[in-house]
Amino acid sequence: MATSGVSTSGVDGQNSDLQEDALCAAGVTKTFSDLGVSGSIAKRPGLGALLEYVREGDTVVVWKLDRLGRNTRHTLGQLAEFAELGVGFRSLTEGLDTTGAMGRAMITIIAAFAELERDTIRERTVAGLAAAKARGKIGGRPKALTPGAIEWARQLHAGGHSVVEIAREVSCSRATAYRALSGE
Repeated sequence: MATSGVSTSGVDGQNSDLQEDALCAAGVTKTFSDLGVSGSIAKRPGLGALLEYVREGDTVVVWKLDRLGRNTRHTLGQLAEFAELGVGFRSLTEGLDTTGAMGRAMITIIAAFAELERDTIRERTVAGLAAAKARGKIGGRPKALTPGAIEWARQLHAGGHSVVEIAREVSCSRATAYRALSGE
């Protein structure tokens, strides 16, 4: 049995007839559709119904790989879930078919490139933060009080003012005033 996940949208000018004709020609017996639902949304009713319907030995067929997931990571997660369930996968446009050795190898290669992309982004982020730190730029939220304001708050506290009065005077919250007085 072949099942299908079809994500289509009349809003962005897509026509589901082309997809449905291709799926029918591929021998698909049941289709699921997310008409009018963006592929960028993780929870799609048609995809959810497909996932509830498929059983071990089924093959999910899509017209195009991007019909399955909202991004590379989500698509690869769906493919991994299919593999765990013993469900095959075919993408008609890209010619991917995980029911065979070559298709499984291609998915592995795609997953490797996705992991490389994530690692590269992480490395660039770390390098960018290090470069900013070397230039004296420190990330995060700016301090609520300047060193001068903290010193003024301490003088007011030593003079017997309450924390509420100090917070009003230095224009900060009570919690910030407490932190400033405790030396944090």
